[in-house]
Amino acid sequence: MKYLLLLFFLPLYLLADAKVFVYHRFNDSEHQSTNTSLQELKTQFEYFKKNNYEVVALGKILNKLKNGEEIPSNWVALTIDDAYKSFYENGLNLFKEYAYPFTLFVYVEATNSKYNDFMTWDELREAKKYGDVELHSYSHKSLIKLSNQEIVEDTKKAIEIFEKNMGYKAKIYSYPFGEYDDRVQSEIKKFDFISILNQNNGSINSKSNIFDINRIALVGNVDIKEKIKYKTLEVEWIEPKEYPKDGILQTIKARVNPGIKEAKVFISTYNWQDVKVNNGIIEVKLNKKLNLNRSRVAISTDYYTISNKLLIK
Repeated sequence: MKYLLLLFFLPLYLLADAKVFVYHRFNDSEHQSTNTSLQELKTQFEYFKKNNYEVVALGKILNKLKNGEEIPSNWVALTIDDAYKSFYENGLNLFKEYAYPFTLFVYVEATNSKYNDFMTWDELREAKKYGDVELHSYSHKSLIKLSNQEIVEDTKKAIEIFEKNMGYKAKIYSYPFGEYDDRVQSEIKKFDFISILNQNNGSINSKSNIFDINRIALVGNVDIKEKIKYKTLEVEWIEPKEYPKDGILQTIKARVNPGIKEAKVFISTYNWQDVKVNNGIIEVKLNKKLNLNRSRVAISTDYYTISNKLLIK
């Protein structure tokens, strides 16, 4: 009997998983909220090295996922959004020093229009020698606020300009601001990307949706020992599906593994709340006013094993 119970609970706790992290700016003191100092970056790289984490190309993780293979828990992939010039001028050398691969996602309009703070096409082609370069939209607008046609036009334009300048078609897409919903995901999937990345805390395992890959943000002053603890909680979200029209979140309802008996729920600007799980169903009546236009709702068992829902007004 004890053996059968152990088998039942194994999927909850022993599913092998990898981590994907996302950076933005490097050693850029003018933009602290999205910046990672070189000292901080080196501390993180040393942590990976000394604790037997293998920094691999994102594509290596995606291939495992695509083939339904177990993904080693000590695998880490590093991504960078926007293609700010600070990566080329400050961050790239450290990646080269450690021989750590990366995937850089390009905000196409910024590069193509030669905005001062962004890498040029020449710099992107140079960076491609050491990592992968992929797509982060054309206009970097919140896709949730665009119509389906506007999403299509933005993505088409990004793909065409990217391919013209990089010489190949981008195969991976990351959402601007990490903002998306089911409608947005459906539109982006039409472009035959092999994977789409969000910006939610969590991990990648053999059950992950290749079109909804979690990435943990490493910006500002972070404790890498804490960030590396995040794992994905398998959750089927029932409510909410979108930002409530009246701004009041009435209910959180979700389906989890029935072996879970207690969990916690979180809403931006509110504290964690303990909840009971009944036969795999979490249902909490809240009547909470959402205080932010970008509010995160989360369900967790221990603060680190987590599933997120981003609600955009």
